[in-house]
Amino acid sequence: MLALGKLLQLTLAGREPAQQIQLTVAGVRLRWLGEGVLEVTPPVARDDGLDLLLSAGIHGNETAPIELLDELLHAIADGRLVPAARVLFVFGNPEAMRRGERYLEQDVNRLFNGRHEQSSGSEALRAADLERLAANFFQGPGRTRLHYDLHTAIRGSKIEQFALYPWQEGREHSRQQMARLARAGMAAILLQNRSSITFSAYTYETLGAEAFTLELGKARPFGHNQQVDVSRLKTVLEQLISGDEPPPGDDLQSLEVFKVSREVIKRTDAFTLHLPADIENFSELKPGYLLAEDAPGIRWIVEEQGARIIFPNPKVKNGLRAGILIVPESA
Repeated sequence: MLALGKLLQLTLAGREPAQQIQLTVAGVRLRWLGEGVLEVTPPVARDDGLDLLLSAGIHGNETAPIELLDELLHAIADGRLVPAARVLFVFGNPEAMRRGERYLEQDVNRLFNGRHEQSSGSEALRAADLERLAANFFQGPGRTRLHYDLHTAIRGSKIEQFALYPWQEGREHSRQQMARLARAGMAAILLQNRSSITFSAYTYETLGAEAFTLELGKARPFGHNQQVDVSRLKTVLEQLISGDEPPPGDDLQSLEVFKVSREVIKRTDAFTLHLPADIENFSELKPGYLLAEDAPGIRWIVEEQGARIIFPNPKVKNGLRAGILIVPESA
C-alpha cells in the first residue's frame, strides 16, 4: 500500500509524510495537503465530474466514521477501489483525535461560516483552514459538489442513524439526495430551517455543495465500533467514489422526515435543562412540558404536537444551542 493511504496513522502520530504526492498503479494521484487532509484525483479518462468531500473527526472521539474513511482510503491506495471522482478526505480535529476527546477548548463544528473569526485558539484556526481547503477543493466550475460530514453522537438515540440537511434561502431540498441517504442506511432526516455554523452548513450555504451531517450511532473509542453498522453507507460511498452508483431515485418511503421547530439557546450560566442526563435523541416530549429555564425569566415550554428532542446538552457555552425541538414533516 502507498504510504499516503495510511493517512490515519500519520495523523495519529502527528507526522508529515516523506512524500506528499504518490500515484497508484491505476494512475490515481494521492496528494497530502496538510495534517489530516488528503486529496485523491482520478485519471482524467475516468473522471466523472464529481467532487466528493468526506470528513470525519470534527469531534475527535467519534471514531467509527474515522475508521470508515480509513478503510476507503486503504482500498484506494492499494488499488482495490479505483476512483472516478475527486475525493477530499478530511480528519477534522487531529489533536482531539490523538487525545480521544470531543474537542480541546472549543467545538470545531460550531466555528464555521465565519464564526471562527469571532474566536481564537487552535480550533478556530483549524476551522478556518478547513473552510479554505473545502473552498479550494470545490472551486472547479461545472462539477457536482457533494459533502458528507460523518459523526457519532455523545448519547444514545431512538433513531440510530440519521442525517441533518442544511438550509439556504430560496434553495429546495433534493428528494434524490434524500433517497440516496435512505439507501445508505439513514432512517431519518432532519430538514433545517435556518443558517447554521456547522461544517456541512458552510459547504452547503457558502460553496453551493449538497451537504449533510450524518449521525451514525454512539461514539466509542478506536477499535470498539462493532455495534456501529456502516455497511450500507460504505457501499454507497464506494459507488460514488468508483462511479458505479445505480440510477438515482426519489423513493423516501423508508425515511422518517422531520423539521426543526425551535432551537433551545443557552444564554446564561443559570440555564437549566429539565431532562434526564441519559435521555436519548428523538425522545418524544408532551405538550406543556417545561423543557428548560434561563435567566432572566426565560422558559421553554413544549407546545408542539409530536415534538422530539435531539442533541440536548446543557454544558455548551453561553450563546450556543443546547438542544433542538423537532416535529414530523407531513409534506
